[in-house]
Amino acid sequence: MPAPKILSVDDSKMIHTIIGKAFKNFDVQCIFASNGVEGLAAAAREKPDVMILDVTMPVMDGVETLTKLKADPSLRDIPVIMLTAEAGKENVVKVARIGVRDYIIKPFTEQLVVERVGRIIDLQPKGTGTVKAKTIEDPAIILVVDDKPAIISQVQESVAGQKLPWKVIGTAQPGEAIDLSSREMPDVILVSLSLPDKAAYNFFQMMRANTKTKSVPVFGLSVKTAIDEQSAAQSIGFNGIVTKPLDPADLIYRLTRAMNLDTSKRYFFVENNIQIVKMPAEVTDLNATEIGHYLTPKIKEMVDSGLSKMVLDASDVTKIDMMVIKLILNVIQACGELGIKFRFVGSPAIGQQAKAFEETKDLQIFPDRATAMTNF
Repeated sequence: MPAPKILSVDDSKMIHTIIGKAFKNFDVQCIFASNGVEGLAAAAREKPDVMILDVTMPVMDGVETLTKLKADPSLRDIPVIMLTAEAGKENVVKVARIGVRDYIIKPFTEQLVVERVGRIIDLQPKGTGTVKAKTIEDPAIILVVDDKPAIISQVQESVAGQKLPWKVIGTAQPGEAIDLSSREMPDVILVSLSLPDKAAYNFFQMMRANTKTKSVPVFGLSVKTAIDEQSAAQSIGFNGIVTKPLDPADLIYRLTRAMNLDTSKRYFFVENNIQIVKMPAEVTDLNATEIGHYLTPKIKEMVDSGLSKMVLDASDVTKIDMMVIKLILNVIQACGELGIKFRFVGSPAIGQQAKAFEETKDLQIFPDRATAMTNF
């Protein structure tokens, strides 16, 4: 897996310097932007693992930036730490309602920002060696705490539908969930925010107070319109909100991101010394984001290993739209920059759809992967 990315959005060069120095001894990649407009562009391009966002900036301030970030389905799960010079309750509540993971009052020390970021991502010192990343094909335990049996069943069905080796454990009682966690450590916890007597919030605090479970990602389950309970959960540090009714694809995407799982094998593999990029039948915002996230590191990896040919296989794709066209263009551009030979596979119907766009009118279409692979 690539090194975690930290995006710092601040108009102060001094803040960027402090953050750069704070993480210089860790295996992370620091990215810097000087205002909200640049920050949103960097977030869309880099898909950082955490964003450190200043409140007061020119062009677009932190609150507006945060609002736009949370409104974008492909960016809303990026954890945000807010930097503010104001410690007043009104200011803190304002950003908490939009959805921040944490906040830091200026001025701050290098140690403090490392500690806060370390709550969100696993900070590894440089030179400690590479640890094999967990993949989506590895076993995992998902604990669901909800007094609605149908919700637990929906989570189980979502996991089963993707044929994942994950075990979903469900309970209606937070007390029982604590006992279950002590016996079998969950990889992610989903807890209903509508449990009586604010049980979800108390449960979260107990999980965070326990040294064994303090780092387990916890998501709140909430009806889409229940904004107040969602804001309350985000303000005390929940990793995110999963809204009801559940969207299976969105749920799996959020769980894989929370567990920091490598999902690249769904799309990238090598066949006969040729790098294959396999596009799913339905290209959505979520899987397009995943493919884009892995594209650059995978191309670098293939070049490092001596491969020089790539096939983008869209034979299962049922519809070409601008999202698919952008993916194709990104692959073509990346291959061109490194001198990689490129072929595109698609059905005749998909070929006609692709050539209808100006950007891909000259694209050569192969009917199947075998033909493409023998025509380099």
